[in-house]
Amino acid sequence: MRVSRLLLVTLRDDPAEADITSHKLLLRGGYIRRVASGVYAYLPLLWRVLQKISAIVRDEMDRTGALETLLPQLQPAELWQRSGRWAGYTDGEGIMFHLEDRQGRQLGLGPTHEEVITALAADLLRSYRQLPVNLYQIQSKFRDEIRPRFGLMRGREFIMKDAYSFHADQSSLQETYAVMDGAYRRIFSRCGLNAVAVEADSGAIGGSASQEFMVTAEAGEDLILTSSDGLYGANQERAVSIAPPPVPLVANQSLTLATPDQKSIEELSAAHGFDPSQIVKVLVLLARFAEGPAQPLLVSLRGDQQLNPVKLANAVGSWLSTAASPGTGALLDINPITPAQVAAQGLAPLPFGSLGPHLGDASLAGARDWQARFLRLADPTATSLERFVCGANSPDRHLVGASWDELGEQPTPLDLRAAQPGDACVHDPSQHLESSRGIEVGHIFQLGRKYSEALEATFTTEAGNQEALWMGCYGIGVSRLAQAAVEQHHDSHGICWPVSIAPFELIVVPANIDDATQRQLAEQLYTSFQAAGVDVLLDDRTERAGVKFKDADLIGIPWRIVVGRGAAEGQVELVERSSGSKRELAASELPAQLLEILLPQRRGLLAP
Repeated sequence: MRVSRLLLVTLRDDPAEADITSHKLLLRGGYIRRVASGVYAYLPLLWRVLQKISAIVRDEMDRTGALETLLPQLQPAELWQRSGRWAGYTDGEGIMFHLEDRQGRQLGLGPTHEEVITALAADLLRSYRQLPVNLYQIQSKFRDEIRPRFGLMRGREFIMKDAYSFHADQSSLQETYAVMDGAYRRIFSRCGLNAVAVEADSGAIGGSASQEFMVTAEAGEDLILTSSDGLYGANQERAVSIAPPPVPLVANQSLTLATPDQKSIEELSAAHGFDPSQIVKVLVLLARFAEGPAQPLLVSLRGDQQLNPVKLANAVGSWLSTAASPGTGALLDINPITPAQVAAQGLAPLPFGSLGPHLGDASLAGARDWQARFLRLADPTATSLERFVCGANSPDRHLVGASWDELGEQPTPLDLRAAQPGDACVHDPSQHLESSRGIEVGHIFQLGRKYSEALEATFTTEAGNQEALWMGCYGIGVSRLAQAAVEQHHDSHGICWPVSIAPFELIVVPANIDDATQRQLAEQLYTSFQAAGVDVLLDDRTERAGVKFKDADLIGIPWRIVVGRGAAEGQVELVERSSGSKRELAASELPAQLLEILLPQRRGLLAP
């Protein structure tokens, strides 16, 4: 390929719309262009990168025995309603683009394909003799992100590989899960990425177990917590740890303390010398559902700890699955209750800033659209305190030396706190959690029977019985992976692509295209490398040499051959992009020497 035919348009300055380095470089290097918020065109350079990533993904998926397919992007609402996910994905802050066709039927643009693939499995998989089977696809997905940002990292349209496996029993599912784990590790290694596998929350996908693959990078949106011995790793949503011990509160009985204008943990501690670990803070929140009245929550935490919203949502979801809340539908969201919301319900003001865990259900009596009782939850770091400080449920008043027995209200103890760097590890308290930032590029799930039971996807067992299929789900963000590679591989001059996914492996740059000797030698090398199967780019533009070198560094081609003044003697310069190392070589010897270097780099870390 010649640069003059490449539609290469580079930018010298960072675009105002870009916040992180990889986004800036992809825009500046002519890889992507923004079409709308969260929607990008993949220009020829990036499309070549995506094709190479997809080829590696396909190769590893095929090695596992998975079969490639292509599923529809338009999905009928009825399937999602049967699984119970339609309301959660479309109401409130739901992320599914949805529409009605001319017959008034509701459809959604697929953010994921569990429902469609399970419906197909119900029709196609009838006997244990057909199992296990694993189907995968690579195609565009759509998610109506509330705040699209960071280019391809969090867009509204993106390319994803998703696979779905079906099994006769749980042990078969676990075997495939392990196989896919290994395949994912090889994929990321072959793409030249340093990826860390961590425990993860299954989120809206569901299932009993899941694992994320994170590319470590400063710009990562996720906080990864790992043990110093390397035996434990999880994202913060999922991580568990041992909190530091509290400072004991010396008190034999509960006393009321005046606390004017002391509404935060920090203000209360500063005014009276309390340690935050001696305080129980109370959060009052509202869980909204697809159907039925909203549910007020009273959540208690130790004052030095922070709420993990994902753990809270999971706790409410588990509560929903019991008989305690029939007819409420899917959980939509959980948000803090505001004074304006309390007033809108026709209730007396709540003592915000002085709330205690013993706030009575009577404060909700007569609510128009809320349940008239609290769902009371507390983290064990709070329930384990013998004596503590808490709000007195009266403005500007707190209790000092309160105890759970004396307060009378007994919340359900559940792990609700967010693990923090420095916390002791559960598996070995002598080890402590260390933090890093990560970009999620892959996620694998053991779904169990969640979708097969909902969509009645059953098979006939060897014993002749009808049972629901066991399922696994495995995703890789292909377009996100491309940008994550840039985030992990760049310098002050531009991108440094790993050879295995670079749009071109080599660029030949004649310093002066008007010099006949340089032009002829550059053309000769270009033709030789093409014949040898190298992805080679020839910069045949009439630009100055400095412009060409800057563009080559910016777009990140791994190897550069400079044909300059030494061309008359048959000498050229070979430059490695990642290290910047340079050496003079005879042009006649160059193809064989460079091919010897390129071949293992091209294969990445492919296992035999």
